[in-house]
Amino acid sequence: MDTNFFKYLQQLEVMAFFSGFPLLYALVIVVVGYLQKKPEVKKKLISLLPYTYAVVGTLYIGLQIRNLYPNYAFENIKNSILHPFLFFWACLSISFYLPVINKRIVLSLLHSLVFFFILLKDLFINISQKSGEDNSIVRNDMKIYTDSLLLNTGVYFLTILIVFFLVPLIKKLKTLRSHKIPNRF
Repeated sequence: MDTNFFKYLQQLEVMAFFSGFPLLYALVIVVVGYLQKKPEVKKKLISLLPYTYAVVGTLYIGLQIRNLYPNYAFENIKNSILHPFLFFWACLSISFYLPVINKRIVLSLLHSLVFFFILLKDLFINISQKSGEDNSIVRNDMKIYTDSLLLNTGVYFLTILIVFFLVPLIKKLKTLRSHKIPNRF
């Protein structure tokens, strides 16, 4: 088969993971702007965006490792990565786990704009060249973008669930366990 098809599939994989993040970022900034009287909640909700982006990057790397299974040889990795720049740029997303990088929240947006511009380029080329013809590529890109937005939103809400509910619950259980009256029988 032609390698252009496989290149297109790898481009779709990257778009499916990362292209929806800029819209999620914008939505969070707008929604948080409407919150009244809770600056600590605002700050925490915004500070979770880079962690969300890093988790999505971890999921992407997990998919790539799964695709390489069972042959992790360097030659196989080199032959299977058809977009090396996009692959390594996507792998850099896990660097947002580092406190030095995730403190600058706008960096996660700037990092994800590369993937969003790939989507825009693809849409622009297909809409401008094929007016009135088959728009299956445009429809496919929009489905991928929607899936990416859903993935990023789901990971963001899961991160909120963990940070706001699960972590405080674990801390509370630990304090209850440490203050428990010892059994004398």
